Amino acid sequence: MTNLKKWKLLQSRLVINNKWCLVRQDKVELSNGTIIDDFFINVRPDIALIFPVTPQQEIVFVRQYRHGVKEVLLELPAGAFNPIEETGEIAASRELTEETGYVANKLIKLATLYDNPVKDTNSIHLFIAENVIKSQQQELDITEEIEVVLIPVDEVIKRVLIGEISVSGTVAAIFLGLEYLHKSNCI
Repeated sequence: MTNLKKWKLLQSRLVINNKWCLVRQDKVELSNGTIIDDFFINVRPDIALIFPVTPQQEIVFVRQYRHGVKEVLLELPAGAFNPIEETGEIAASRELTEETGYVANKLIKLATLYDNPVKDTNSIHLFIAENVIKSQQQELDITEEIEVVLIPVDEVIKRVLIGEISVSGTVAAIFLGLEYLHKSNCI
C-alpha cells in the first residue's frame, strides 16, 4: 500500500495536433498543492512488439534508421496500433508480416510495459511467436526501409551486451522471450 496520491488534472489541451505528433499541455495540481501549468505529454499509440522465433531457433530482427537518434538500429519487429480498433495480437501479427514477411501461427503475450510513463501515454505489448515462417514479401510504410536479420537464439544476449542491440523495448522482449523459451524447454 502507498500513501502517494495522483496529481489532479485541472485543465488539458492539445498544443500540437498532427498525424505524426500529438502533444497535450496539462495544468496539474501536485499532491503538495503546487500547480504546474505546462506539463507536456506526448499522446502516442500503443505498440505491439514481437519476439519471433523460427523453427531453426533464429530470432527475426529488423535493422532500420531511427531519425530521433539519427542511428541505424537493430531491433525486434514492432508497430503502432489503436487498442480500440484492433487487439495487440492482431497488431503484432500484422506488423510482423508487414515488416519481415514472416507469419506467426500463434502469439503468446509476454507482458505489457510502459516505455516512458513520465511523458508518454502509450503501452508496449510484448509477444512471442514461435515457429514463424517466411511466407511473403515485406509491405513497408513510406517511412520504413527495413533489412531483415536472423540471429541464432544463443547469440542474442551477446549482441545486447556489446551494445549492438540497444532499444529498450527490444531488450525487455529479448529477456522475457528467452525466459519463456527456457521455461518451455525450447532452448
